[in-house]
Amino acid sequence: VQLQASGGGLVQAGDSLRLSCAASGRTFKSYTVGWFRQAPGKEREFVSSVGWNIQRTYYSDSVKGRFTISRDNAKNTAYLQMNSLKPEDSAVYYCAAQLIGLNNRRPDAYSYWGQGTQVTVSS
Repeated sequence: VQLQASGGGLVQAGDSLRLSCAASGRTFKSYTVGWFRQAPGKEREFVSSVGWNIQRTYYSDSVKGRFTISRDNAKNTAYLQMNSLKPEDSAVYYCAAQLIGLNNRRPDAYSYWGQGTQVTVSS
């Protein structure tokens, strides 16, 4: 499966953004999709993931209550709605996909990655 992340941009603290992850392939609905982010000089960190059945969603503590992950399997697209953005949310955001659906918080559990989209939040 090939992934294309989009929707990043420059916003002010408190604003919202919605990231999209468009996937190719008919089997997208079988994949767990994760969002990760990486700020300069830092390791890539888990943000959120959604299982194939949509009901299984997970969030990092730093975004819980502000971000919402979702997916539309008919459109082969996953989304990350980001509200109440903070400057510390600034990073390149990547979407990723894995078929097995285990260790969802670990980047090395994902076989497929999108190219990343930059999110910058000014104070």
